[in-house]
Order: sequence, then structure tokens, then C-alpha cells
Amino acid sequence: MDRYIRQISLPEIGEEGQYRLKNAKVLIVGVGGLGSPTALYLVAAGVGRLGIVDADIVGLSNLQRQILYSESEQGEQKVYVAKKRLNGLNSHVEVVVYPEYINKENIVRIISGYDIVVDGCDNFETRYLLSDTCMAMGKTYVYGAIEGFMGQVALFDVKHSAKTYRDLYPDCGEGSEIDKAVVGTTAAVVGAVQAHEVLKVICGYGVPLWGRLWYIDLRTMLSGIVEL
Repeated sequence: MDRYIRQISLPEIGEEGQYRLKNAKVLIVGVGGLGSPTALYLVAAGVGRLGIVDADIVGLSNLQRQILYSESEQGEQKVYVAKKRLNGLNSHVEVVVYPEYINKENIVRIISGYDIVVDGCDNFETRYLLSDTCMAMGKTYVYGAIEGFMGQVALFDVKHSAKTYRDLYPDCGEGSEIDKAVVGTTAAVVGAVQAHEVLKVICGYGVPLWGRLWYIDLRTMLSGIVEL
């Protein structure tokens, strides 16, 4: 327990919360700008099993915000590089890799072994699929998105709220594109918030963002919460 003494010392976590973290099973879909900080903080906190899903390879343009990777790893598959980095940070965490993209054929197989699914993807189609499947299977879906200097996070789970991602974005239209221009620190802030929401859900403290949207504009540091 010495490893986690700083967080165990918090009454909101304590030894019981740390044991909950050890037994938790969390899946991150996409280990890019959002998935990188989320994975690092969850592994550092001692989550027992972390699944990471991504079929992409490390590219030079990733390094501006995807802090799991380095220049020497360009061309390598992200999930394997990420696993090595994450286990180097905490060898007690079971890191399970899925070198594939989430789709209708594999989503049930992949997420069935996890309680919480964290959204680190960058397209509407995958987010709708994640939300719909998590709601149908009773999983907690941790949504996060970034654009430029702006970010947002929300939690969806039928056990806590009837709201879903489709209540936030009812219909973006087939082929709708997301603006992917972003400063790296936006990904860092939003990914850290996603990780912290996961900790709140697992350890049972605070007020998680069930059916609510937190947003921030880093240009002004204005932020708020919207009830969906």
C-alpha cells in the first residue's frame, strides 16, 4: 500500500477505495490524445485491469499531444507501445491490448469483460455505437471530446440516468466530421478529468457527472456543467 499512500490518506478513498480500484476493470477505446493521459493516471492510481483498444500506429503528428509515445516509436502499433509504457509505470496493473478498431462485429466481445468504458475516440459513429452498446449492456460510458482549446466530459449509465450520448448529440448526420485541430494541453486537461470521473465512480465519492456535461474553454478558463 505504500505506493498509493498519498491517495489512501484521503478519506474519500482510503484502503477500501484502493481495493475497489484493484478489482476494477476499465476499458479505454482509443489511446490517442485523450486516451494517453487517462490511461497513465488510471494505471498510476492502481486500477486492476485496463483494456486499451486501438489499431493505429504511432505517427509524428501524434507526439504533440499523445504523451504515451516517443519519436523512436514511430511506425509501431500504439497499443503495444502503450502497454510497455503503462506497465513500466505500474507492473501490478494488468494491461490488455486490442489492436483493432471498435465496430458492430467486435464491440460486445471487447467490452463484455469491463465495467467502465472510456471514450478516447474522435468520430461520431464510434461514440454512438459505444453509448448505445454500453446502455444496452449496463456499462458506464465516460464520454470526452476536445476541439482547439475546448473540452467536455459526461457520464452515461442507465442505473443512474436515462440520458445517453444521443441526448447530447441527437443526430450529427451521416459522414459528419469532427474538427481535429487541438492544442496538446486541452487533451491533457480533459483526459485527466475523464480519469478522475472513473476514480469517483469506482471509489464511490463525490458527485459523478451522471447525465450532465462538464465543459471548459482553456482560452478563458471558463467552465461549467449543463444538465442534459
